[in-house]
Amino acid sequence: MNRRSFIQSGTAAAGGLVIGFYLPENSKAAAAESTDPKFNAYVRIGNDDTITLTVHRAELGQGSMTAVPMMLAEELECDWSKIRTEFAKVDPVNYGVFGSPVLQGVFGSLTVRSSYDSLRQAGASAREMLIAAAAQKWGVDKSQCRAEKNTVINTASNARLTYGSLADAASKMPAPAKPALKPWQSFKVIGTSPKRLDTKLKVTGKADYGIDIRVPGMQYAVLERCPVFGGKVAGFDASKAKAVPGVKNVVQISNGVAVIADNTWSAMEGRRALKVQWDEGKLANTSSATIRANFADLLTKPGAVALNKGNFDNAIPGAAKKVDALYEAPYLSHAPMEPHSCVVDVRKDSCEIWAGTQIPSAARDSAEMITGLPKDKIDVHTYFLGGSFGRPGQHVDEAIEISKAAGIPIKLTWSREDDMQHDIYRPASLTQFHAGLDGDGWPVAWHARVASPSFSGLQNGVDRNGVDGIASVPYEIPNFRVEYHPPDVGIPVGYWRSVGCSQNTFFAECFIDEMAAAGGKDPVELRRRLLAKTPRALGVLNLAADKAGWGKPLPAGRFRGVAMVNNLGGFNAQIAEVSVDNKGKYRVHRVVCAVDCGQVINPAGVVQQIQGGIVFGLSALKGGITIDKGRVQQGNFHQYEVVRIDEAPAIEVYLVPSHEMPAGIGEASTPAIGPAVANAIFAATKKRIRTLPIRPEQLV
Repeated sequence: MNRRSFIQSGTAAAGGLVIGFYLPENSKAAAAESTDPKFNAYVRIGNDDTITLTVHRAELGQGSMTAVPMMLAEELECDWSKIRTEFAKVDPVNYGVFGSPVLQGVFGSLTVRSSYDSLRQAGASAREMLIAAAAQKWGVDKSQCRAEKNTVINTASNARLTYGSLADAASKMPAPAKPALKPWQSFKVIGTSPKRLDTKLKVTGKADYGIDIRVPGMQYAVLERCPVFGGKVAGFDASKAKAVPGVKNVVQISNGVAVIADNTWSAMEGRRALKVQWDEGKLANTSSATIRANFADLLTKPGAVALNKGNFDNAIPGAAKKVDALYEAPYLSHAPMEPHSCVVDVRKDSCEIWAGTQIPSAARDSAEMITGLPKDKIDVHTYFLGGSFGRPGQHVDEAIEISKAAGIPIKLTWSREDDMQHDIYRPASLTQFHAGLDGDGWPVAWHARVASPSFSGLQNGVDRNGVDGIASVPYEIPNFRVEYHPPDVGIPVGYWRSVGCSQNTFFAECFIDEMAAAGGKDPVELRRRLLAKTPRALGVLNLAADKAGWGKPLPAGRFRGVAMVNNLGGFNAQIAEVSVDNKGKYRVHRVVCAVDCGQVINPAGVVQQIQGGIVFGLSALKGGITIDKGRVQQGNFHQYEVVRIDEAPAIEVYLVPSHEMPAGIGEASTPAIGPAVANAIFAATKKRIRTLPIRPEQLV
């Protein structure tokens, strides 16, 4: 029903409004199993010549729905206009990350770099099976046949058979063990920028997100959680909540008290009326100040050694000049525009989940643990996400518990405040640097001591994510030591776009600039010397400097800053052009970014991800999560600042041609933009930004 028809029918209804609902297309209740011949886990070809390619990674705006089919289509020799896509079911045996039989999802910019070979092999295998079927039909040798745009061609007679006409016979052919892959010189799809396959779906509103799902018998839920991290329910009175029109039930789960209603608004109104007594637990007196004091105390003591090259202790006493600095970054929320929402139906003998989530296998694992059902009785339908940035799927766990307790299908929705105040945050960090320069002003010794909460496990006392971006810098400094402390303060922390490089690249690249200034060196020239043995890093630095006009005059009031990073194999250097007014307000006018991410699948997609990552990184300079009495103080975007449209700079992206293995790109550009801006601010004001977020009073 279109909007006009909807309004007309609603107006015509006597004394009321007609409201419809739909079942999602890939729901069990609405979709029959396809009968198209299947070649492997990724390729299905219909007799009508359409090709359905399975997208085995979540689409959260990063372009999986286009990049995955491109890698398959390259080897399959598809007609791009005939391609259809579908999200994969949870099947880690076929779709696991780097071949993992238990973990299926996307994180760490893994979509392309973990699938490049396997997807091309899947496409090549299907191509060879189609060629074999055509050769058999013609009674010729396979070498006499080639594939091109959904057809197999007999090179001797120029006869053609469409993929659709060959599909049944080809699907019964034995799959080749090691199909031949095309050399990059023969690529027709990889390295081009076809129209994204998800754009039309999103523009027309046909793309389904977790919040769009409706199933028969479903009711709506919101959850009241303890405002203090680690707190729990001591008791509650649901009488006033149940008196709210539309409220049907109130149930307690492990993470709080859920209000269930006929619609989300009634559920939220019921939550406002709900009376809950909380056992606030041991974090009730925790604040940002107490957390910082904890971190600072740890920095007075030696930490676990993450990197030890040369001998810092012997080198530093003889240094001609010493440089010291303390850097600090706050907790950060993921803060996507899309709120958490999903649908779960837990029955006695099965569980069905409809959700947008980065790691669908984790949703199935949670359902197995919470319901006690075996994996083969749990079905997860994957939907689009409106951005995620490492945000976990704790909403799915909660919805499973609520549906199990209520005995009906439940749609759980988080409000903006729920999301911001009950997130799994980027860790706060406090890092102390010491460095020594020789008589000519070149770095000879560098020491960093990091205090930042661990979330991915310790090995020899070190969480590698906690030091990534410092211990992994490509700069050649002969004496280099990094130490690490994992403070345990009880605030939930986890992955955030670019992970440890997010804050640590800010620290390290700003400190490199401090060393350059102390030694009287140009920031780009210092980096060039230190990157002499890392040609790909040096290459992006030189390209960015050239395109930005480093060293050339700027308009009055404009200043440049530089930073570079190798994040997940995505080398990039950025130069920011900034101005600062007399009230301490800064503006980023232009960003030049040079990128070497190996073989580029979709150049337009890479540029989009670089641009998005830069804007995301700029927001990290503006916002921060603060804690008082164990509670997050920010609840919405009026308190947690992000870059607005009118603040976004012009962004120029330059890609280095390469045929190295593809690298991660979804998080590559987020880390370097912050230090590039801070270093430009120093050039403008001679004031160092060592504490985030940046405030005007720091610059006047």
